Amino acid sequence: MTPEVSHVQSDVLVIGGGLAGIVAALECLRAGNRVALVDRDTRERFGGLALWAFGGMTLVGTPLQERAGIPDSAERALRDWVRFGELDPNDTWPYLWAQHYVERSRNDVHDWLEAHGIGFLPAVNWVERGRFGEGNSLPRYHVIWGTAQRMVRTLADALRAAGAGAGGKLTLLHRHSVIGLEYGLGRMAGATARNDDTGAEVRLDAPVVVIATGGINGSHAQARRNWPIQQPLPTQMLNGASPLSDGKLHQIATGFGAQITHAGEMWNYAAGIPHPKPHFPGHGLSLIPCKSALWLDHRGRRIGPEPLVTGFDTNWLCRRVAEQDAHWTWHLLNRRIALKEFAISGAEHNPRIRDRQFLHFLRETLLGNARLVDQMQREVPQFLVDDSLAGLAARMNALTGHEHIDPDILQATVDAFDANFIDGKTLENDAQIRAILHARQWRPDRLRTCKPAPLQQLGAGPYIAIQTQLITRKSLGGLRTDLDSRVLDGNDQPIDGLYCVGEAAGFGGGGSCGKRSLEGTFLPGCILTARAAARSIKAG
Repeated sequence: MTPEVSHVQSDVLVIGGGLAGIVAALECLRAGNRVALVDRDTRERFGGLALWAFGGMTLVGTPLQERAGIPDSAERALRDWVRFGELDPNDTWPYLWAQHYVERSRNDVHDWLEAHGIGFLPAVNWVERGRFGEGNSLPRYHVIWGTAQRMVRTLADALRAAGAGAGGKLTLLHRHSVIGLEYGLGRMAGATARNDDTGAEVRLDAPVVVIATGGINGSHAQARRNWPIQQPLPTQMLNGASPLSDGKLHQIATGFGAQITHAGEMWNYAAGIPHPKPHFPGHGLSLIPCKSALWLDHRGRRIGPEPLVTGFDTNWLCRRVAEQDAHWTWHLLNRRIALKEFAISGAEHNPRIRDRQFLHFLRETLLGNARLVDQMQREVPQFLVDDSLAGLAARMNALTGHEHIDPDILQATVDAFDANFIDGKTLENDAQIRAILHARQWRPDRLRTCKPAPLQQLGAGPYIAIQTQLITRKSLGGLRTDLDSRVLDGNDQPIDGLYCVGEAAGFGGGGSCGKRSLEGTFLPGCILTARAAARSIKAG
């Protein structure tokens, strides 16, 4: 339990203990400030959503890219960013933050993390290419060796060490919710928090307040309220964020003139499953869908006419899934595909990377991840396995409680796909196969993507069906900020003493990603905005 305190004085008050809050507090401590950091979650979950994240980062112009012969540049990355995100150059602050990101991600994120002992896997991955090549025009996705969990814990340790080394200049309060911001003499003056265990209130005096509370859609009530009116809204969704990211502090900040912008833009995933050991009601896991799986509607028919394939446009996948008649879809594959391609986003289900077990990681990459596939079969009711398609159809109907899956239709769906291989590989004519062949041209993707083959290939079984549904993750909108992470009022003027960083600021400017992200821009966005705030606070 957090020790009881009633009054804390500091130079900087950071509200939120996720990645952005930790980085902001750490940098402010190193600049000589007294820092109070207040977090709603427990001590064990210090680090927020990043503690559970996989740790993929879109970075521009890195040594890994150079060694792989990837000719990246800030100019090229910005073109991709603006085009794919449909970012309006007249939307000043989001555009300037996008430009800042592509120009500074190498020095302010990559090099800064390496200085803290955080490294990356040697392969640069190619994600969000765009269905028509309008996304990442080359590979930029760097994976932290140790996942984001190691990064967060390393930085949290550095934070505590900096606080102790500064003569006790750090106050950490866990399980405290900020219930009001204080304003006086023309600037911010601190906040009032409540101890969530005892109900006691705490006065937090500080001339500088940094909001780092995460997104605004961790609450599904918020997500539904902010859902784009031009897009279909599923009747049911899983939660891949946290109910603590409910946007309440955003609303409090609007009372001081802050603006919430781009609230309807969000980053969700199209293939979630219920967490077998949920941390909160509705908690879901985000699958990295197998490229070689057939993506079916609730009746077992292939979704089309353009088949759904991951790795090209996540936003489009989410919209297509949301358009379906039922709130769930199916992934149909076999064990051959699952061993090579099946994965779950996050640190929890990637222990070889998280725990830096290189030989085990290499073995599973080359020989197949039977450990994870077998674990899912044991623990997840939505992960169905059978030796025949007819038997699988019966299991699918038993799971949903409906006779939606006609085994003859399921068989016909598979036969139609497998017909591509009857007359030899040169006569394949299927958009999903073309996408797979394109992905396999890049070696890191070839290692994790099967060579196209019939689903009914002899010896490739048994068959697997995974029931999935849309899962919410991140909000791309937030409080409008300038390049110093200062919160702006309706006249585009800074609110004196008020800063906002990370997802709470829409990863910069209140919406720097636009409508779609190049993926992997979220963790770096937290670091960039937090470091910008610390520099501005130091400059006074």
